[in-house]
Amino acid sequence: MTAVLDRPEAPPRLRRVRTRWAWGLGALAVVGWSLAGAGAFAGDVVNPAGAGQFGRFASAALFPALDGAFLRVLADSVLVTVAYAALGAALAVLLGAVGAVAVARTTWGRRRLGWTLSRGVLAVPRGLHEAVWGLLLVNLLGLDPWVGVLAIGVPYGAVTAKVFADLLDEVPRGSYEALLAGGVGRVPAALYGLLPPASGGLLSYSFYRLECAVRSAVVLGLIGAGGLGYQLLLSFSSLRWEQVWSCVYALALLCLLADVGGRAVRRRVADPRSAGDQLRRDPALTAAVVGTLAAVVWSWWYLAISPATLVSDRTGEQLRYVLAAAWPPDVDGPLLSAVATAAVDTVQMSVIAIAVATAGAVLLAGVAAHPPRRAPLLRRLAGSAVRVALLLLRAVPPPVWALVLLFVLLPGILPGALALGVYTLGVLGRLAAEATEELDPRPRAALTALGAGPVAGWLYGVLPAATGPVLAFALYRWEVAIRDTVLVGLLGAGGLGALLASQVAAFDWGAVTTVLVALVLLTAAVDLVSARARSALR
Repeated sequence: MTAVLDRPEAPPRLRRVRTRWAWGLGALAVVGWSLAGAGAFAGDVVNPAGAGQFGRFASAALFPALDGAFLRVLADSVLVTVAYAALGAALAVLLGAVGAVAVARTTWGRRRLGWTLSRGVLAVPRGLHEAVWGLLLVNLLGLDPWVGVLAIGVPYGAVTAKVFADLLDEVPRGSYEALLAGGVGRVPAALYGLLPPASGGLLSYSFYRLECAVRSAVVLGLIGAGGLGYQLLLSFSSLRWEQVWSCVYALALLCLLADVGGRAVRRRVADPRSAGDQLRRDPALTAAVVGTLAAVVWSWWYLAISPATLVSDRTGEQLRYVLAAAWPPDVDGPLLSAVATAAVDTVQMSVIAIAVATAGAVLLAGVAAHPPRRAPLLRRLAGSAVRVALLLLRAVPPPVWALVLLFVLLPGILPGALALGVYTLGVLGRLAAEATEELDPRPRAALTALGAGPVAGWLYGVLPAATGPVLAFALYRWEVAIRDTVLVGLLGAGGLGALLASQVAAFDWGAVTTVLVALVLLTAAVDLVSARARSALR
């Protein structure tokens, strides 16, 4: 007994290694459990009869529809999507700016209970996918343009408020404390003492939200909000594959413009121009801000937004009816059993998606990373091809990938999981490539100088250093994927999304509330597990 008590404690590094191994083995076990639950190891999952239709879909990629009539329809759809994105992002930034002051730790000071409760309030809108907000708002407002704007602005506003609050808490507090000492209240002091020094980070994140809003506007089109997503769904439903690919290419181009523009603005914010010891105005950055504000004004006019819709008698009457019918939540045994089963399907779907995306990102990151200037032509061409492919993967919404996979797979959660995996690979592959570009090139160069080939240099000089950042990105994307499962579920792929769609269609608002609560709790649980796993990787 004495020998056991006197045994020295394991050093910190060894404990970290053991913790990482435990998390790794646990992750493999969860992936295996998810694949088994999706039926990947038992029974038929392939639909051979759909191979011909899938071939026709794939071959149409070389012959997109380019007739004048369809291109005019496509141009109108693009304008609708841009308008929804601009107004939704503007509303999100406005809500985020107001909410940030209310939930910042600096504003609350030592009143931790108030700060915790205010952060908890934000968890509800953040925990629901924008497609869920769109589905709920359609029942309140009908097919009004406000549906798309609010469905983007409300959840993005909650996310933006949290990020803005974190940025405010990190800036120097000298001006803020001086205003407090002068008798100014906490909220005005935060507005005048914290917002100005944090303006660069706030502006950078605002443009990032605009990029995300473009993709969300496309997703909302799939549930009837109009725009590119709606046109894509119409073309897909009528099996007009040439039109589908025209929509896909338009989506990719729109996403590419949003990505390139947003990244250019963020680079200028991070590295402002200066003349001597003084900062000077950046004309390109000024033009971007003015152009964005002009786009917001144009979008308001183009969509014919009317504030009267939000305060109309019909909207108020419908809102009161839904709230009265939605509370209290339905807690019947059969419903709770169905919610538990759907929650398990949702987790399994998200785990498979992240496993597929992570494996693909690890394999493609080295090729997708921008090569050195003197790299061989074949290497540069391969990298460009992979980057374009990743752009197409993340430009097409997950429900469309699910519909494509249903050509060759039988219905179930597996097509939805793989669709999310394909879409997430487009995002995670780009992040992994950027992480690879930022690594120290000397280990790989040293191996190459010693005679190692390209594959060996990648395996031993790059992969070990890139594993940590890629896994951290993958865990973050898991938090996003658990929300995106609702999107493919709304179109019949299973999980909580499918259950929610059925309850909304039946106007069973008590059951809808139960499913929404389950969604928020499941999202919070996944966020917690993901945060703990990322902590173990550090």
